[in-house]
Amino acid sequence: MPGTNVALIDPVAVLLGLWMLNAALMTVLWIWAVRLRNADFASIGGCLGVSLDVLAELLWSGTPSPLAWSLAVALWLWALRIVWYLGRRMIGKPEDPRYAAVRQVWRARDRLMNAVWFGVFQLQGVLGVVFSLPVFLVCLHPLPQIGEAGTVGILLFALGFVGESLAVIQLARDRASGRCGVYRKGLWAYSRHSNDFFECVLWVGLAVGALEVPYGAVAFLCPVLKLFFLLRRTGTSATETRALQSLGEDYRRYQREVSAFFPWVPRNSSRR
Repeated sequence: MPGTNVALIDPVAVLLGLWMLNAALMTVLWIWAVRLRNADFASIGGCLGVSLDVLAELLWSGTPSPLAWSLAVALWLWALRIVWYLGRRMIGKPEDPRYAAVRQVWRARDRLMNAVWFGVFQLQGVLGVVFSLPVFLVCLHPLPQIGEAGTVGILLFALGFVGESLAVIQLARDRASGRCGVYRKGLWAYSRHSNDFFECVLWVGLAVGALEVPYGAVAFLCPVLKLFFLLRRTGTSATETRALQSLGEDYRRYQREVSAFFPWVPRNSSRR
């Protein structure tokens, strides 16, 4: 019978166990990051934490339902793409500008800096548990087949995954060509942060898929948090600031003519 093992361990205990697993993983990565003076391992660790949490949730469920497997595979694909991208970016390249800026602020206080990094890494561990919620909630209520909400959610995830991958590939090819200036072709002609937009779309898809089960709406905490971090903390605002510093008036024109987040038809600027 599907899900016969679910009742053997209290769900709250499972969540605490996942948090402890992530805390241990992020502590190891923190030690490594301190030695190498590269905090990019925090982002990689967050993705690895989600992947391990999802695997643990499937094992906990006993016999995972088709929907649980579908959402788990979706999250593994998401994590694999990001780890591959970040891993390649780390080879022979400087630390992510976001982390480098934090290091610059605390450069005169190495010990305190290490404590700050520890907090950053542990936060990634907590978020790893949160972002595994779609699979966790579905594992709580095994279903014999995928329903309408699950199907719509999987399709939305596929749209977001393909869109984000395409946006990243388009931008990477432009940078590899050595061309200078603002890139505004492909998806970037309709949204200045098309990769972030499709990242949110795929998380909405995962949350919609969880609506198949009771309390599945809790999974919408994932896209809400993702949108908050992208728009207010680590995503678009920091990117815009760096782009203005390096590209100046060209980027200001780009801001006037192209939507910041939601893809839209570009408008002509009255100030060229």
